[in-house]
Amino acid sequence: MYSNLIAFLLAAGAVVLAEMGDKTQLLAMAFATKYKASKVLIGVFVATVFNHALAVAAGNFITHFESAQAWIQGIASLSFIFFGLWTIRGDRLEGEENRTTRYGAVATVAFVFFLAEMGDKTQLATIALAAKFPSSPVGILMGTTTGMLIADGIGIIIGVVMCRRIPERTIKLISAGVFIFFGFLGSYQVAHERLNFSTGGMIAAMAVLIALTGIAAYYLIKNDKAGGEENPAVAEYCRIKTGQPDAENN
Repeated sequence: MYSNLIAFLLAAGAVVLAEMGDKTQLLAMAFATKYKASKVLIGVFVATVFNHALAVAAGNFITHFESAQAWIQGIASLSFIFFGLWTIRGDRLEGEENRTTRYGAVATVAFVFFLAEMGDKTQLATIALAAKFPSSPVGILMGTTTGMLIADGIGIIIGVVMCRRIPERTIKLISAGVFIFFGFLGSYQVAHERLNFSTGGMIAAMAVLIALTGIAAYYLIKNDKAGGEENPAVAEYCRIKTGQPDAENN
C-alpha cells in the first residue's frame, strides 16, 4: 500500500511536469476551443487509461529480465535526462486538432489523443516509471493518469477558460530542471549500487554526463524558436472571445 502511494505521487508529479507544454496538452487545449471542457477531459481520461496501461505493461515486462536489471535501471534513469532535454525543445501541433470522427466529442478526443500519445514523452516516461517501480503497476497507472488530467486541466482552465497566457518557457525550464536532476540522481544510484563504480570512476562518469547534458541544454535553449509562441487554436479562440482585433489586419 505504501509503495503504491509513493509510486502514485511520483508518477503524478512526473507526468504533470512532462505534460506542461507537451503536444498532448496543446492538443487538449485546442479541443477545448471546440468542445466542452468536461467532454475533453473525459476523452483525455479514456485515452490515457488505455495508452498508459500499455506503457505500464511494457515497462513491467522488461523488468523480468533479471540479468539486465542494472542496464534497465540505468537506461530508465538516463531517460529522465532525455525527457528534460525534450521538454526544453518543446512540441508543436501538426494538425492533430483538426481530426474528427462521427462519434461525438468524447470519442474524437479519445481517439486523437490516444494516437498523439503513442511514442510521446509522457508515454515513454510512464514506461520508465513502470520499469523503476515494477511492484506498483496500479500506482503508476493511476498516478500518470491523474497527472495527465491535472496538467491538461490546468492548460484548459488557464489558457482557454480564463484566456490567460501560460508562461510556457518558464514552466518548460523548471520542468526540464526537475527531470534532469532526478536523471542525475538515478544515474548516480545505478553507478554506485548496481555497477559498483569506484569513486574516481563515479566522479569522471558524472562529470561527463553533466557536461554533455549542459551542452545539449544550452544548445536547445539558444535555438528554442517556439518558446514564446502561443497555441494557434487557443489564440484565435481567445481573440474572438475577448473581442480583440486581429493583429494581421492592423
